Amino acid sequence: MTISRSQLDNYLQQLLQVPLFKDYCPNGLQIEGAAVIDKVVFGVTASQALIDRAVSVGAQAIIVHHGYFWRSEPGVIVGMKQRRIKSLLSNDINLWAYHLPLDCHAELGNNAQLGKLLGWPIVDHLSGEGATGLGYWGELPSAQSGEQIVDQLEAALGRSILHVAPDARPIQRIGWCTGGAQGYIDKAVELGLDAYVSGEISEATVHIARENGIHYFAAGHHATERGGVIALAQHLRDEFGLDCEFVDIDSPA
Repeated sequence: MTISRSQLDNYLQQLLQVPLFKDYCPNGLQIEGAAVIDKVVFGVTASQALIDRAVSVGAQAIIVHHGYFWRSEPGVIVGMKQRRIKSLLSNDINLWAYHLPLDCHAELGNNAQLGKLLGWPIVDHLSGEGATGLGYWGELPSAQSGEQIVDQLEAALGRSILHVAPDARPIQRIGWCTGGAQGYIDKAVELGLDAYVSGEISEATVHIARENGIHYFAAGHHATERGGVIALAQHLRDEFGLDCEFVDIDSPA
């Protein structure tokens, strides 16, 4: 099956409710390529390795969570950025990127998918309301130890987990927000949660966890944000019959 670039762009804008978000980067079509699409490659980040894979399989489009043109990055197109964009343009490949819209979607979002993968029931958002709410917290059916949560995360994500344990207290109320959201531990503390899970860890996170008596789990930025693009690939496969391939470019971060 095929789809036009404009049809896919309009569909994704509506599905992911892009106009609702104020973000650090443009969400949607970032690099324009072929007008007709039948093969789409999905990945967490629009790295050169992902682009090379798309070229090798003849894809007309790439859809990622981490794209280009971040607010804090230089505006000039040189070096690594030039090579990536040149590869896309010379091979007529469209690049779509969805950052906060793919974190927050209630069904396909990274946070919803992480909760689903782990079987954690959702009570409410950590921050915000409705479609723009970021992160979740839930209450486990029975209390678990920090070691049990580590085992569960490692089995689900396939990587080692860094655990900051303030003490041996059991965990029942747990919050999570994927990627680089370690700063949301403050919101977990405000909610009186027993534990908080995110992708990364900062030096300050260790002391916040210890001094507030909350377990903290750093589960990997890349590992916690694979779920959204995988779910979106399956959704477009089901909706339009497109040839959608998720490519996991390994990252230890």
